[in-house]
Amino acid sequence: MKKYRTKGNIIFDAIIYIIMIFVLLACLVPFIYMLAVSLSDPKAIVNNKVSLIPIGINFKAYQQIFTYPNFFRAYGNTIFYTGVGTLISLIMTTLFAYPLSKPNLWGQKIAMKIVVFSMFFSGGLIPNYLLISSLGLTGTRFAMLLPFAISQFNLIILINFFKSLPTEIEEAALIDGLSYFGVLSKIIVPLSKAALATVGLYTAVFFWNDWFNGLIYLDTKQYPVMLFLRNIVNGTTMVGDAAGSADKATIAISIKSAVIITSTLPIIILYPFLQKYFVKGLTVGSVKG
Repeated sequence: MKKYRTKGNIIFDAIIYIIMIFVLLACLVPFIYMLAVSLSDPKAIVNNKVSLIPIGINFKAYQQIFTYPNFFRAYGNTIFYTGVGTLISLIMTTLFAYPLSKPNLWGQKIAMKIVVFSMFFSGGLIPNYLLISSLGLTGTRFAMLLPFAISQFNLIILINFFKSLPTEIEEAALIDGLSYFGVLSKIIVPLSKAALATVGLYTAVFFWNDWFNGLIYLDTKQYPVMLFLRNIVNGTTMVGDAAGSADKATIAISIKSAVIITSTLPIIILYPFLQKYFVKGLTVGSVKG
């Protein structure tokens, strides 16, 4: 059957494409600019000669940040928080979401109302700090992992996905002798790769970008790389220590850009590998067969 496009449809599609291109440029141009600044000669940066193309390409800024022992330590901390935190979050969220996806669970409606309520209302910064402090988590890596193990938004995504799976598969597995944990681990989880990849990506981005909680709860040696980046951008970490006094002001600008690039690049590289699952996960529950 031939598809005819009306004038209104063409105009609507054109408007959508224009908006998408504008959003793409708004996200891409600043990143390209920061990359150009990080690779340009510091004097060209100070003289405002750098736009989107590097001038006087050099890698002094990257060489400089690699001399900071705290940078590699912070990077290692972030990798640990992201990897372990995402794993803990996926396990805890899955174990919480699976029973809540069953409408015959006693108290399921009340539990869902509590989840939704806590999504919009929280105790605030001071009660959270007092709680984590009373649990003895301050100054430990667990302060970055355990309090954020379950996100209400991610929990709702998994609940809706589990509801969309055919119940006949679970019933057949239970009749064959599998326990509920067996059904979850051998049937539900393998069928939920799209949703789990989506939730995992959201969680990984959160842990990778989180710096505020590290500032509150952690010691200096446990700081994540984003907190290291924040300190550099705010000038609380000295930059250009290895350079001469005349070059410190100029090289500091390119160092800030280099740290921003090295801090955000891993997530940008990771996203294409999860994109196909991410797109599926966004349409969770939209079509049921």
